[in-house]
Amino acid sequence: MTKNKIRFKKGDLVKVIAGDDKGRKGHILKVFPKTGKVIVEKVHMIKKHAKPTQQNPQGGIITMEAPIEASNVMLFNEKLNAVSKPVYQIHEGHRIRVCKKSGDEL
Repeated sequence: MTKNKIRFKKGDLVKVIAGDDKGRKGHILKVFPKTGKVIVEKVHMIKKHAKPTQQNPQGGIITMEAPIEASNVMLFNEKLNAVSKPVYQIHEGHRIRVCKKSGDEL
């Protein structure tokens, strides 16, 4: 269990900053707040042996993404072409996420 809150949402563009896939970019497919992990497309690919099912009658070995620690990814800003932290600000009574470096709304 993690104490830190995950500041990522499904669909965010992130860059991996640590681990075997360091430097790779992708969108977040799923967030696991209780375990502090995220699944990023085309990052941390694993092979899984699957039994034949109705959706996959052949079965066999499937390549899929595995969760990675949320602390190993950072939000990527395409305008700046750099990573940045998301920051929350109050705007007209609503809490919005803003890029810390550029101030753009996410």
